[in-house]
Amino acid sequence: MTAGQSLCLLVVLSLAGLILSFQPLISFRANSITHRHITQRAVLRKTAEVCRDIAASLGQNFNLIIDDRLSANMVQRACSSTGTSASLLSSVMFQFSIAWIYLSNVNVDLVFLLSAKHHFDDETFQEGRDIITAGMYAVKASAKLQKFIGGRWTLGQICHTLQDFYSHSNWVELGKKSPYGALIRPDQPFENLADPNTPTCKSCVEGNCNNNLLPDVLQKGLLTTGYFRFSSSPKPAGKCSHGGLFDQSSKGDPVGGINKDDTGSNHGWLHQKAADLAVDATMELLQDIRLAVGDRNFLRLMGLSYSSVLCFVIDTTGSMSNDIAEAKRVSFDIIDSKRGTQQEPSAYVLVPFNDPGFGPLMTTTSADVFKESINKLSASGGGDIPELCLSGLQLALTAAPPSSEIFVFTDAAAKDAHLKNTITALIESTKSVVTFMLTNALASQRSRRSPLRVTGAITQSDVQLYRDIAQASGGQTIEVTKSTLSQATAVIKDSSASAVVTLFQVVKKEGRKEGRPDAFTFAVDDLLSNVTAYITGASTLTFSLTNPEGVSQSSSQASGPLASFIMTGNLRRLSLNTDSQPGLWQISVSSENSYSVKVIGRSSVNFIYNVVEAHEGAHGDFSLKEGRPLTGGNVSLLVSVTGSDNVKVTEVTLSDSSGPIDVNGSIQSVGSGTFLVTFSGIPAGEFAVCLKGEDSSSTSGSTPSSFQRQAPTQIKTSSISVTARANNPNIEPGSTISIPVTVAKTTNGVVDDFATGTFIVRANNDRSYSSTSPHTVSIAPGSGGKASGTVTLTVPASAPSGTDVTLIIEAENEAATDNNYAVLRFSVAAKVTDITSPVCQVVSTSSSCLSSLSPCASSQWVLIANLTDGIAGTGIERVTIIQGNGTLNTSTVAGAGGENITVAMYSASCCSHNVELAAVDRVGNVGTCVGHATVSSTASTAGHTSNLPYALWISCVVSLLWR
Repeated sequence: MTAGQSLCLLVVLSLAGLILSFQPLISFRANSITHRHITQRAVLRKTAEVCRDIAASLGQNFNLIIDDRLSANMVQRACSSTGTSASLLSSVMFQFSIAWIYLSNVNVDLVFLLSAKHHFDDETFQEGRDIITAGMYAVKASAKLQKFIGGRWTLGQICHTLQDFYSHSNWVELGKKSPYGALIRPDQPFENLADPNTPTCKSCVEGNCNNNLLPDVLQKGLLTTGYFRFSSSPKPAGKCSHGGLFDQSSKGDPVGGINKDDTGSNHGWLHQKAADLAVDATMELLQDIRLAVGDRNFLRLMGLSYSSVLCFVIDTTGSMSNDIAEAKRVSFDIIDSKRGTQQEPSAYVLVPFNDPGFGPLMTTTSADVFKESINKLSASGGGDIPELCLSGLQLALTAAPPSSEIFVFTDAAAKDAHLKNTITALIESTKSVVTFMLTNALASQRSRRSPLRVTGAITQSDVQLYRDIAQASGGQTIEVTKSTLSQATAVIKDSSASAVVTLFQVVKKEGRKEGRPDAFTFAVDDLLSNVTAYITGASTLTFSLTNPEGVSQSSSQASGPLASFIMTGNLRRLSLNTDSQPGLWQISVSSENSYSVKVIGRSSVNFIYNVVEAHEGAHGDFSLKEGRPLTGGNVSLLVSVTGSDNVKVTEVTLSDSSGPIDVNGSIQSVGSGTFLVTFSGIPAGEFAVCLKGEDSSSTSGSTPSSFQRQAPTQIKTSSISVTARANNPNIEPGSTISIPVTVAKTTNGVVDDFATGTFIVRANNDRSYSSTSPHTVSIAPGSGGKASGTVTLTVPASAPSGTDVTLIIEAENEAATDNNYAVLRFSVAAKVTDITSPVCQVVSTSSSCLSSLSPCASSQWVLIANLTDGIAGTGIERVTIIQGNGTLNTSTVAGAGGENITVAMYSASCCSHNVELAAVDRVGNVGTCVGHATVSSTASTAGHTSNLPYALWISCVVSLLWR
């Protein structure tokens, strides 16, 4: 067999479901726990703990039992403050972030399938820990820069390696009841590792592996992991194997294995214990990250938010003064009306653009910082009319959280229209919605630099580019004059409300020249409020609205029995009356030109989805599909319902807006409010994902409430397959990474072995880092229908750790009628050499707490401690209170050896006897200092000062916590 044939066989079998860990995403064996379950449980429990601690520090109640039965909806609601809007919380961002983490976790089994160190196989203890700790430093750096998307992706990958340790080692068999802390602490030595030449296993007897670990290993407490061999190459003599169908080493002496991946594994009877320890270990890792980045950044890393993000991309060229002023006005109105409430935007993103520049990107959680930044914008320059609109939009798409709504203000064509495919790929990946606010789109002249006037207008082809992007995202293209822009920005206020859901959306690229109008139906349920419809189209467009009882209102009635509406430019905004009847409503539209219809409302109940691809075989499972599904093939979606834990999904369809094509999916519940939906033989087209279900959580009656939701972002199919995988999600500053890319032509979802052709290849990244790619790749006859190339990405030496980079690699056929892409995300991570945690030494304590004093608040105790990171350390960045209701003050002095010493003085009333401080250095190493004030129950005897009856006992414990 040739090397090429060996590679081909490896690819075929790996895609056939070769799984070397806990089942990644979905368990097909009863009572087995997957990486998805482990990760989700740990994230929910740790997030709930953080919210509980925050509530305690504020003197608030936190009424939630923290255990493995938690759901995202339960945690989201418990973490929110009480108020009138509590019933309209959206957990979309939270669940999307959790899904992102566990899908990254699952991805390890696809990208690093045969890498022993990524699974702790072959006794690779040091190498496996290096992956975990390097990743922890990278996550901490990302969170520090508030680059949470890249941080989540890295977090998921290192959680996989950490979790695999408990399935692939004999830690559980040694009787251990708690996680192995050394795996996340690089300065702690490994203890009791089995020597490379020490036998660890004997053969299983007739498939029974209950006693295959050698007694000497168990008696001495030696730590080992199983060896895995995909080929027939031997393992070291006497060593344990991983075990399972594809492990060839388990067929040789000693026969069998020790993995606990599921209940049917060689040591499957210990699967539950291994999974429980994996949950606890993941929580320890999350706790370390929490201490290093702080509670607020940790909750943002987990995706916990209560409201939407306000994101503007603004043209700042000379003619945009009025538009900038309106953007300021509407954003200030939103901020001022919602400040201090749960509906206050959770974050702000601002990207200016013009020509020849765009940016800088501004992201903040501070309304005042956003106000200051947008206030600084001014209109000037511009030169030629087209501007770098899509470059600015690219920055916003990679900076804003997934499922954000982004508003673009411009009155010019896009000079960088070549980025259209890149923008569309980012939209499909992030599920974000883009709406364009175009002013003077039909003007024949516009001024771009006062006092000069430059002739030129946005042509219809220019506008169509914006329409195509908006349609792909589920957004709109609103065309108004500068004087009427203020009437159209009500759309921005609508979207800034919490828990906005899409009920229905359609775009018709061609109107009807004659005949009956187009009729569309949408369902209004009793879970909804603030139902609003938007219709964009030519001024000649007419419409009518009909409720479930047959009552109608036409477009000639600005205010009628069903709704009130205003018309501005090409936009009609209909606000349904507050007493809108639940049931099936209809909008009929008559237009000879293209138009769009979108209906939204407010409700906690919504859904998210991710496209996943199947890997068939004995351990078949699914992984995230980054790119378009293949035309004619099967499409699988992992769908999670948000806002309720009592939902039954009754129907999921793919609806093609360009024709009467509805494809129904096969629905399978996989637990935790998540469903696997499979569609067979999807034709070419652009599809919307529509979901119908029943919610039984309402207390108003016993009848479940039926509801209908539609995902804004479209799914588009392609007959081109693009595969690109990097061997490391982290890149050091000043280094170059090479990514192999494979392009293939497919038929009915399968690579066409006899296909030939040439494809244009493009690579773009959001940081404008240096990148190379082949201009074209060609599929030659006899090449199996595939062509290969290499893309490189070079990170500048000046790039700070924590910077995230999104790389889009796209392939397009020569006719420019079909394209597909791969999305790769990287974090810039400098190599960390400081692996020592800050240390603490108590200098002095007071002993003024007396039990006879009442109330206890009338007396205080004080702890003074010196904390240092040593001469060779990166230095202490901050000291915070983990536990305690006192006051902390710090100062810095020089030590005798030249090191910087942080002096911490903590004071608290005698009502609070415990304190725990965390000291974090500049790379994220954490040391903790713990103090306890203990009060004697007996009274003191005067004159016996050497034998005090009231003693204050302070102990300082340094914990080395690593990310």
